[in-house]
Amino acid sequence: MTAHSPIAAQVFPPEARQRFAAIYPDEAARLTHGLTGHPLLAIEALAGLAERMPAASVEYNLGALPLGVRPEDTPSNGLSLGDTIRTIETNGSWAVLKNVERDAAYGALLDAALAEIAPLVEARTGPMLNREAFIFLSSPRSITPFHMDPEHNILLQIMGEKVMTVFPAGDEELVPAVQSEAFHAGGHRNLVWQEAFRARGTAVTLAPGDAIHVPVKAPHFVENGAGVSISLSVTWRSERSVAESELHGLNALLRRRRLPTGRIGARPERQGVRRLAYRIMRKLGV
Repeated sequence: MTAHSPIAAQVFPPEARQRFAAIYPDEAARLTHGLTGHPLLAIEALAGLAERMPAASVEYNLGALPLGVRPEDTPSNGLSLGDTIRTIETNGSWAVLKNVERDAAYGALLDAALAEIAPLVEARTGPMLNREAFIFLSSPRSITPFHMDPEHNILLQIMGEKVMTVFPAGDEELVPAVQSEAFHAGGHRNLVWQEAFRARGTAVTLAPGDAIHVPVKAPHFVENGAGVSISLSVTWRSERSVAESELHGLNALLRRRRLPTGRIGARPERQGVRRLAYRIMRKLGV
């Protein structure tokens, strides 16, 4: 297989697709995949990709972090991105390459993966919107702090081992409503960590060939194992995730005016009146 060849085998085997169909969109679950050893996901290929990506599409820092860290307190590693990736085994760092689907070869990889599960997704949450891919690289024992993401996400472990601890989405003791509202208004993904939260999470060990479905805004943190870790994250939005964002936006507008906020149900895409109210308020600059 060359770096630009199409995927010769299924990304998600039948049992993984069956499991995904049973839990999507609300549950976290371990899956399996067939991308281990793919040449596009080798360290040198990723260093080359990183060096041709715009600066806004890459993020990297030292990986020895506490589970809770403010974005402004995240320390730099003092290296270039290419050097960070090529020496990831020894430099104690963490890096993410964002929107790698903008590169044609990696876009084809994303398309191949999502095509296999698109019918399952569309049956539950409608068409896949804003399809994106991210690649994470981390040194041994690196930590990805407690955070949440706005997309439907399947993370595929390519190299090394890590433990992802996933928490229920929608638990306001973990993520207060005002923090969700700030997040949807462009706030940072990192969350406030309390050690008492740990018992409420589910720790999932991921080895090469494993994957995990992470629901929208399910808080999680990641602890890397004894070797270098490479993971591919394939993500998408849906009418449901867009609706949730709009409803949090509406609540933020109401809260600022000391008006009662509304409940966001399990099917936010069905709360059409409130979504329309948010769009009108935004258009009017209210």
